[in-house]
Amino acid sequence: MAEQVNGLPGRDSDVAGSGGPDRPALHEREAEIRSTAEAVRSVCRTAEVQGDVAVGELLLYVGPAGLGKTSLLSEARRLAKRAGCTVLFARGGEQRRNEPFHVVRQLLQPALAGLPASEREEVFGHWFDIVGPAVGLLPPAGRLDPQGVRDGLDFVLIQLLRRRAPLAVMVDDLHWADPESLGWLAGFTVRSRELPVLLVFACRDEFPDGTSDFRRNVFGRADRLHELRPLQPASVAGLVRASLGDAAEDAFCRHVWAVTGGNPYETAELLREVRDQRLDPVDTNAGQLRELAAEAMGMTLGHWLDRLGPSTLRFAWAASLLGTGIRQDLAGAICVQGPDAAAESVRELRRHRVLTSTADGRLEFVHPLIASSIYQSMPPATRTGMHGVAATEVENAGLGLLVASRHLLETHPDGDDETVRKLRLAAAEHLAIGAPEAAQRCLRRAMSEPPDDEDRAAVLYELGCSALLTDPAATVNQLRLALGEEYGLTPELRVDATFRLAQALAHSNRLGEAAAVCAEEAERTAAGPGRRRLEVATFMFAAFQAVEQDGPDRSRRLAEYSRHLPEDDLPGDDGLTAAVSVLRCWELVLRGCDVTEAMALAESVTDEGRLPPGLGWTDTTWGFELPGILGISYLYADRVDRAEALFGEAVLAYQVAGWSGAHLGFALCLMGLLRFRSGALDEAETFLRRALRLAERIGPGIPLQWFAVGVLADTLLARGRADEAWELAQTYAFGPPYPTVMVLPDAPTLYGRLLLAKGDHAGAAEALAAAGAALDARGWRNPVWASWIGHLALAVAPSDPDRARELGAEAVRRAREFGPVTAVGSALRLCAAVHDGPPALAMLEEAVHRLAGSPSGYERAVALADLGSALAETGRRADARHHLDRALHLAVSCGAHGLADRARSALAGLPT
Repeated sequence: MAEQVNGLPGRDSDVAGSGGPDRPALHEREAEIRSTAEAVRSVCRTAEVQGDVAVGELLLYVGPAGLGKTSLLSEARRLAKRAGCTVLFARGGEQRRNEPFHVVRQLLQPALAGLPASEREEVFGHWFDIVGPAVGLLPPAGRLDPQGVRDGLDFVLIQLLRRRAPLAVMVDDLHWADPESLGWLAGFTVRSRELPVLLVFACRDEFPDGTSDFRRNVFGRADRLHELRPLQPASVAGLVRASLGDAAEDAFCRHVWAVTGGNPYETAELLREVRDQRLDPVDTNAGQLRELAAEAMGMTLGHWLDRLGPSTLRFAWAASLLGTGIRQDLAGAICVQGPDAAAESVRELRRHRVLTSTADGRLEFVHPLIASSIYQSMPPATRTGMHGVAATEVENAGLGLLVASRHLLETHPDGDDETVRKLRLAAAEHLAIGAPEAAQRCLRRAMSEPPDDEDRAAVLYELGCSALLTDPAATVNQLRLALGEEYGLTPELRVDATFRLAQALAHSNRLGEAAAVCAEEAERTAAGPGRRRLEVATFMFAAFQAVEQDGPDRSRRLAEYSRHLPEDDLPGDDGLTAAVSVLRCWELVLRGCDVTEAMALAESVTDEGRLPPGLGWTDTTWGFELPGILGISYLYADRVDRAEALFGEAVLAYQVAGWSGAHLGFALCLMGLLRFRSGALDEAETFLRRALRLAERIGPGIPLQWFAVGVLADTLLARGRADEAWELAQTYAFGPPYPTVMVLPDAPTLYGRLLLAKGDHAGAAEALAAAGAALDARGWRNPVWASWIGHLALAVAPSDPDRARELGAEAVRRAREFGPVTAVGSALRLCAAVHDGPPALAMLEEAVHRLAGSPSGYERAVALADLGSALAETGRRADARHHLDRALHLAVSCGAHGLADRARSALAGLPT
């Protein structure tokens, strides 16, 4: 690599204006080319430094059309290749912006398709089924999460980078890139800062609405941002004399500059027209320049018809529809020209410098302005008709509906059933490559066709479901419309649409509405599997509400409902019996009933901890909430082995499926909760911060964010970082008003504990008492999920020690009623904190004894530290030292640094 870096041309020879016959001069671009050469050298040096942190660079050329962005990018490609970089190149296309992952495929498909099979497996890892469809190496199948596809693309490019570094990723006409490629590039631009990769983008500052993230990540992060300016008069004069001869008069040169505004492309086109007209470059002819410039940059049908003739122009129109990477045979088919006629049209278009060839034998327009001009010169009716023909010919050529659909979007609505059918199929393929926005464009266009009355509701249903993973609000609106159609969905689709609507409402923090729509639809649905699914869904969404008027009554109704179900599912029920058992298990856990009955229900659902059919993490019948609460029930019952198996399966299932949004975030939260309950606080914090990053990527205030912040704050408290926990809660507005969805741990309880950790006993007592009143009214008395009563005892102890002792005793009673040793040991420890003397010592000794069988190393460590300190006060120094030594060892292994410091301090205070 060192030889390649040193082989870069020197600074003097890098500047514009020194081009040879194969590399024309670039006037007034010396600084840009010098900057490019420095960026290439920098990424090459970074790639060869072993063990050092790699730092990528972003180089951006911005300016209006015709200022030389493409020429600069070509020079960047030349410099990068000469330096030994692997260069990935793509070009956005004005007519291909509705073709998802078009730019991504140009960048990656050539490099990936050429890999040997063994190396390709290493580069893709487990992402092949997820990334393969997006880059065109696999046919679309199933449905992918767009964030998962973006994460998979990151993984693949990083693996490719490790084998082909240094890497240069270059995109021309980035403003015309498809939204899916822009979305990926926005994220990868951030990640590339730590990789030996050079990003070089050329674009106009004309990005569509909805690309603010991209603009922030690209324009805001560019190391070398070059805003191109028009040429000065002297440079234009140099171009004039290079083209027309040294005899060109100064006044003529100044008029060329005035007419073109110093735009290099317009200058070159004007000079070509001057040559064609054999106009002498003298002052007396300067008056004709403006007319010639208008002719050279003509955008009218008449201009192109006069210049090319009708047959050649029709081929040019067809080529402009295809945009980039134009196949001659396909353009000929669109304009109904046979091979000979098409070849003749191509020759004419080359002669007039309209088309040129690419390295792979395809055709390209010489300049995007020419392509735009020819496309705009088509009469509207002709353009629409040719798009319709193009859709058919593209599909006939084997390119599929993924490519053909962009042409269907440009046709006029005509009530054609076949168009509706193709748009629906195209939408399904777009979903299968992780492009829901593209699917929605197709389905919205299908709605405007319009579909037949009997199909209209189904299209609305598909439109609503297409946004389920990305836009719950849109899902709600479309599914409500679908359910309200006069000519409605089939009974099966109606049930599914109702469930999806409820899911979207739940994910939008509207649990009450979710339960209500299921209940209302269940009443209208005939007896059978569909009705039973909606009835159980009503129980499920109601169970997740933070506030409910008839919580205890609903719990009784659920138990009664379960008594009428068979032991095994009836035909079509798809996991319904198991779903009810999970909900009953969860109810018992939340109510703090004897955990034995809850675990019997849990074990009846699973097979040695494995989920039954219909209840898997990626199953769409019930969603991820049911396996989630099953695992949490195991965790609260101290069955960490079962919980770990389920949560590990969740992370793996979502990674394999490419579900990298809320689903993976929820799984990471569960793993964080598991590690927290197990006392592995370092690992817990890692999982939870990953989950929080995913939540931030999706949007503020979603249930996932509350979950991640709550468990992370609990973890920070356990680690002795109370100030950081409070700051985290403030940053994410973790406090009143609380969401309508229940949060783990209970949000009002945790907020009270945060106030207590800050030393605000009065505020904590008020918050915890209010939390307890709400929970008791609901019938939720679980001492693990919501340990409000023990912490309320601590809050009131300074002002009302008698009440504190009563509260502590009640906390112990409830924990014993629930049963798990961690719950009992923790309650005993909190109760001991509001007692003195022998009673406190006895409680701590029992707490340590019980927690010896707990999976929570942290809880054992706290109890040991408290007992050691209590023994020291009684003078039992040897016993105190023994317990404090054990507490210190456990605290260090758990990552509970604050507790470890307390144990060290207590040990240091013991006389030797």
